Amino acid sequence: MPTTNLTGQEYLHKILLSRIYDIVKVTPLVRLDKLSDRYNKNVLLKREDYQRIHSFKLRGAYCKMQSLSKEQLAVGVIAASAGNHAQGVALSAQKLGCKAIIVMPVTTPDLKVDAVRRLGANVVLHGESFDESYAYAISKAQEDGLTLIPPYDDPDVIAGQGTIAHELIGQCNKIHAIFVPIGGGGLAAGISVYIKNLIPNIKVIGVEAIGSASMKAAIARGKPYNIGQVSHFADGVAVSKAGDETFRLCRQYLDEIITCNNDEICAAMKDIFDDTRAIAEPSGALALAGLKQYAKQSDNNIDGSLIAIMSGANVKFRTLRMVAERCDVGEMTEGILSVEIPETKGAFLKFCKDIGQRHVTEFSYRLSNEQRARIFTSIELTNGDVELKEIINSLKAQGYLVTDLTHDSVAKDHVRYMVGGHPHERIDERLFLFEFPSVKGSLVHFLETLADMYSITLFNFRITDLEFCSVLCGFDVSKDQSAGLMEFIQKLNYPFQDVTSNTAYQQFLR
Repeated sequence: MPTTNLTGQEYLHKILLSRIYDIVKVTPLVRLDKLSDRYNKNVLLKREDYQRIHSFKLRGAYCKMQSLSKEQLAVGVIAASAGNHAQGVALSAQKLGCKAIIVMPVTTPDLKVDAVRRLGANVVLHGESFDESYAYAISKAQEDGLTLIPPYDDPDVIAGQGTIAHELIGQCNKIHAIFVPIGGGGLAAGISVYIKNLIPNIKVIGVEAIGSASMKAAIARGKPYNIGQVSHFADGVAVSKAGDETFRLCRQYLDEIITCNNDEICAAMKDIFDDTRAIAEPSGALALAGLKQYAKQSDNNIDGSLIAIMSGANVKFRTLRMVAERCDVGEMTEGILSVEIPETKGAFLKFCKDIGQRHVTEFSYRLSNEQRARIFTSIELTNGDVELKEIINSLKAQGYLVTDLTHDSVAKDHVRYMVGGHPHERIDERLFLFEFPSVKGSLVHFLETLADMYSITLFNFRITDLEFCSVLCGFDVSKDQSAGLMEFIQKLNYPFQDVTSNTAYQQFLR
């Protein structure tokens, strides 16, 4: 959309006059006692999971639709979304007695499709990606005279999200900083434009997932641009290009942007559960992950509360298996190591004694040769990185060969679960990490595209109930076949990385 000419004061006026509370709830602001004690700071959480659709997206969708004329509502609205925006538009249309069409990618899980249909919207499955669905929604809107409800890049949508800031000012007497998750930037734009035009000394800090930090990239470059493939772990913020208007406002009003990795997000999900017994979706816990980074690096003289926006809680239960496995690494209460030990009786016992009074939480081993064995192990930590470095240095001093795999995603997501070992003969193997859509037929599509061109030498994937599955795959490829392999991979049109040089793979599976 083209950039608007609305000033900060005009946005402030628009937010204050938003008439959304006949369907939107004023959500509670709760203190996270355990986290507050840990950092010696007052940590508060804005609970947007209390909305009927368990997400803040209802605010912007309803604010936009409230601004439409009777004639526009009579014709109907259309939106493209595979997530919370879809439910926000559907519920708003139900409230206003308006026809709504929601365009979703064909890869959208049935659970989300059914949730939108239950709210009375007509779902159209079109395109393999959000971009294709959005392009179709635009053309359909023009063809049928429908009003397009954008997910974030629209002044009325931004104003609707900004009502959160208005609530916060009335709920907390003294605020030092507000932490806001960023996908397309609508929430961050709305909150920051309100706060900075009313109480500019309050910091507003955006938080992005490292794998989809499109706003930070846009600000660094000076304009929005497509960063390409993004991680879908925090699917609610998996946006490859920031909006034009949201970029304008975020660049002007945000104090800074923090980025967080998946392990830090998982740890924040656990913190929310420990303090509230609520289960956030990954993007819903993103702001708290950024708050924790800030709190660790700040002194104890912060004058005022630190507030994180819990933006949503639409998470599938089985996703929590992965979260539980990763949150200890995110909080640095677990270290993961590859250690080479002598292939002798009693070597495991000696290793346990050599690491001292620490708890071994995982130990995986397979006979490799008669002299040396390589083990995959995880160790409980009480003092984070400092303790992990002490363990590694101590083991090296005792003659062990040690590799730190704590932050190696291939090791954590795949290698630790794989059976087998090194191939019995030399093969020209190349290893790739793919993201498959979590839908029926994605594996068949992979194999049909592969046909009989290459032999698969290694394959591992685990269903996590995220939008995409992480798939590790090896191919037997002679050097003169490499070009053909890349043509095949490009034809698949799945996000991928060449991880042939990955340390965990080289040590345990190569």
